Amino acid sequence: MDSRRRLPKPPRPSVADTHRNRGGGGADEGALDPKASDALPLPLYLTNAVFFTLFFSVAYYLLHRWRDKIRNSTPLHVVTLSEIAAIVSLIASFIYLLGFFGIDFVQSFISRASNDAWDLDGDDTDPNYLMKEDHRLVTCPLPKIPVISPLASEEDEEIVKSVVSGAIPSYSLESKLGDCKRAAFIRREALQRMTGRSLEGLPLEGFDYESILGQCCEMPVGYVQIPVGVVGPLLLDGFEYSVPMATTEGTLVASTNRGCKAIYASGGATSMLLRDGMTRAPVVRFSTAKRASELKFFLENPDNFDTLTVVFNRSSRFARLQSIQCSLAGKNLYVRFSCTTGDAMGMNMVSKGVQNVLDFLQADFPDMDVIGISGNFCSDKKPAAVNWIEGRGKSVVCEAIIKEEVVKVVLKTSVASLVELNMLKNLTGSAVAGALGGFNAHASNIVSAVFLATGQDPAQNVESSHCITMMEAVNDGKDLHVSVTMPCIEVGTVGGGTQLASQSACLNLLGVKGANKESPGSNSRLLATVVAGSVLAGELSLMSAISAGQLVKSHMKYNRSSRDMSAVASS
Repeated sequence: MDSRRRLPKPPRPSVADTHRNRGGGGADEGALDPKASDALPLPLYLTNAVFFTLFFSVAYYLLHRWRDKIRNSTPLHVVTLSEIAAIVSLIASFIYLLGFFGIDFVQSFISRASNDAWDLDGDDTDPNYLMKEDHRLVTCPLPKIPVISPLASEEDEEIVKSVVSGAIPSYSLESKLGDCKRAAFIRREALQRMTGRSLEGLPLEGFDYESILGQCCEMPVGYVQIPVGVVGPLLLDGFEYSVPMATTEGTLVASTNRGCKAIYASGGATSMLLRDGMTRAPVVRFSTAKRASELKFFLENPDNFDTLTVVFNRSSRFARLQSIQCSLAGKNLYVRFSCTTGDAMGMNMVSKGVQNVLDFLQADFPDMDVIGISGNFCSDKKPAAVNWIEGRGKSVVCEAIIKEEVVKVVLKTSVASLVELNMLKNLTGSAVAGALGGFNAHASNIVSAVFLATGQDPAQNVESSHCITMMEAVNDGKDLHVSVTMPCIEVGTVGGGTQLASQSACLNLLGVKGANKESPGSNSRLLATVVAGSVLAGELSLMSAISAGQLVKSHMKYNRSSRDMSAVASS
């Protein structure tokens, strides 16, 4: 193959090697650099000992003699035979020590500097290594030596070279090869060669790359492993659920599971779906604010809603327009459409419906300039007050009454302590911080873990984690009423990552896999209530751990592995 790996530099012979090989003769002897230790046919440590002793001994002797001459007023240039011998010995030992410690260091430094200078002579436009006429290796300025893995065939090797050179775009490999796994393998190899960095440790085998083509991920080079734990049974609305959670945070699954245990022992939790509507809000502009206001009045007129509903609903069998909300900013109008989307999360569905309405309005408002299909009044994947107040996706409230005995035995705290902590932490503390939808302990933790396990869009954790946790003493202060209100849980059971094998298995575990043919939308709504019930369990357990002073202790015990994972990985 044309690309050459940089040859490793031969190790420089040490002083000890030189001394051991002295007298070997032939070409090998001539190839070795002469060392000061070649002066005596002795082992290296004895040679060093002799010259160290000689140097310090004669130095001490000469200093002592010169001091006596100064005291006796004897000229310093008048030397005896023994002093001459001492001076000669001092010079000889100094030369040896300089050669042993100095010359080898200088030679090594010059050699490294020379090699570095050669490296700078490379052709920056060539990602491969080149051999110059003077046979010195040069490289382009890559951070590390390129990783070259054995390829399955010469044809793959040629394709890799084409990707590296830019002749074949990396994104087109799937369409050109017709084999998604092979495309991922070639892209991965080309990436390693171009960057000079290894992707060893990122799995490639064992994944169905066909399943993500055109819907989940472009230009794949592998997949990331996230462990999945299970909590439960979560007793919710009279049914038991085993909830999968994908996370790398120690104690999260164990803590949520303790909350499920407390809920189960107290008779279970109940939930209520308050609202179901995905939103999209385009922004349109007119030449005047008056003209923008006319469209606002038109859209908000109940007499026009039925017509707009028919136009909107043409986009899908499941999309059903619920409401239109407008907000004016000068001559710019933001229109927030809300609709049900069946068992899909529904972003694409609502976007298509919105486009139908905009096309319809263009006939009556030809001067309307559509700036963007999304104007952030939706609001998607961003914390926003409109979602906190109006809701987005599924709005759910979930509650449970935890018995006093369960609070003491399972949660290791008291009802009064939990109520006080919730007031000062989740409510007052969040208000002091200026939180937006963050009046909870760690709702995002549970939402993210369930989202990853069930194939939801992890970025929508931002608004889906909006939650207010309430705790109150009931039944004469003996028991604890706890609830979580979550106005915008954005989930689906069809489309996107829900169709992948692992995520589909987790949805199947919950009994909400795919679309519900008898009652469209009921699977996604049930998933939203399970998310809220899991958050309730997580909030209950974490607040109890903080109240009892167990948070740091539990993390130090369960979130700190003493196992040497680097040794395990290398083995």
